Amino acid sequence: MADMEHTLDVRGLRCPLPVLKANKALRGMPPGAELTVLATDPAAEADFPAFASETGHALLSATREGDDFRFVLRRRADG
Repeated sequence: MADMEHTLDVRGLRCPLPVLKANKALRGMPPGAELTVLATDPAAEADFPAFASETGHALLSATREGDDFRFVLRRRADG
């Protein structure tokens, strides 16, 4: 479903902005929706798994190509 998948480009932003912007985006999405985050901050490699663990959102994948990171998160079910 196109409306259930979103992309957030935070390349060039430094910690903590990528996680903060992802959190804000996820809050505005329905439960179960997927958010793809594109980042370049090296700290993101550790920040996004920790963010997912702390918030209950699922980190579906985390990949790196050169200096670019791609994280796919699924918004948690509320309740």
